[in-house]
Amino acid sequence: METKIYTRTQIPEAAAALAAGELVAFPTETVYGLGADATNEAAVKKVYQAKGRPSDNPLILHVADVAAVEAAVADFPDKARQLIKAFWPGSLTLIMTLKPNTFSKTVTGGLSTAAFRNPNNAATLALIKALGRPIVGPSANTSGKPSPTLAKHVYHDLKGKIAGILDDGPTGVGLESTVLDLSTETPVILRPGAVTKADIEAVIGSIENNQHHVAADEIPKAPGMKYKHYAPNAQVVIVPTPAEFQAALDWATAQHQPFGVLATDQQLAQATQVSAANQFSLGDTVETASRALFAGLRYFDLKPEIKLILAEGFPKTGLGVAYMNRLEKSAGQKYFSKDEWLMLYSNYTW
Repeated sequence: METKIYTRTQIPEAAAALAAGELVAFPTETVYGLGADATNEAAVKKVYQAKGRPSDNPLILHVADVAAVEAAVADFPDKARQLIKAFWPGSLTLIMTLKPNTFSKTVTGGLSTAAFRNPNNAATLALIKALGRPIVGPSANTSGKPSPTLAKHVYHDLKGKIAGILDDGPTGVGLESTVLDLSTETPVILRPGAVTKADIEAVIGSIENNQHHVAADEIPKAPGMKYKHYAPNAQVVIVPTPAEFQAALDWATAQHQPFGVLATDQQLAQATQVSAANQFSLGDTVETASRALFAGLRYFDLKPEIKLILAEGFPKTGLGVAYMNRLEKSAGQKYFSKDEWLMLYSNYTW
C-alpha cells in the first residue's frame, strides 16, 4: 500500500479514504493520531493490526463537537460540561459511560465506557466534520514505541500500512492528552498531560490521581497505562537531578560504549565527552522538554549503535508530572543513582 501525504487542501480526499474504511493519520496539538471511522468495526480492527497493539487497549474517540458526545453517553455529567467549556478544544480526554450498543467492543476494549476528546487542531477538526462521524485515534506509531510528533515519525513507523497522513507540521504540546475518568464516583486522572490536576480542580473541585499504570494482565481503561511504554530500542536511564548528571556522564563514558544524552542545554554543556551527534536538546524548560521528548527518543532509534540514553528528569510538579510519567515508562522506571548504580549494574550487558 502506498502511504500518501495529505495537505490541508486535500482534507476532503483524506475524509473519503476514512469513509472507505482506510486508515489516515492526523495531527493534534499533542501527538499524531492514527485515524479510522469509529463506526466501522473492520476499519478499527486495522488500527490494531497496523500498530501491533493488543486489542484489549481502548481507543480514544476524537469528536468535532459536544453533540457527538451527547449522542453516545448514557449520562452526561455536569462536571463534564464544565470541563468541556473550560478545556475543549484541547488536550483533555474524558471517560464516560456509554449508551448500550453505541460503539463496538473493538473500540472500547470490551468496557462499558469510552474516552472522548475534541482536539485543538483546525485541520483535524475539519477532517472529522468532513467524515461526519467520530474517529478513533491512538498515537500513530508502532505500539510501545515513542509517540510521533511529526508526520515523518508516522511515515517511519507505518509507511505501507496505512492509506495516508494529514501533515500539519510539528505538534505543539508533544505529550498525549490528560485522561480523566468521569465514570467513577470521584473523578480520577488515569494519564497525566498538559491539563494538570490543579487545572481540573480549579473547575470541578477535588479529584484523584491513580498510579498511572496497570499490570500486564489487566485491561487498561485508557491508553498509555501499561508499565513500560514509549520505549526506544536503547535502554533509557533517568538522571533525576542536575547534581548527578556529571556522575552519570562519567559512569557511561567508563563503559567504553557509545551512548546518547537527552537533556537541557545547560546539562548538554557538561557533556564535553559526548559528540554533538549523540546529543539531543530538550531546550531550557519542562515545556520545551515535553515538546521534544518523543522526538529525542526517536532520534536515538535511528542510531543502532546507541544502547544507552541518559535522560534528564524534572520535578513532578505541573507539566513535570506528565513529562516524568512518559519518561519513566520509556525507561521502565530505571534511574541513575551515584551510590547504587555500579552495584546494581556491574553485570549490565549492552
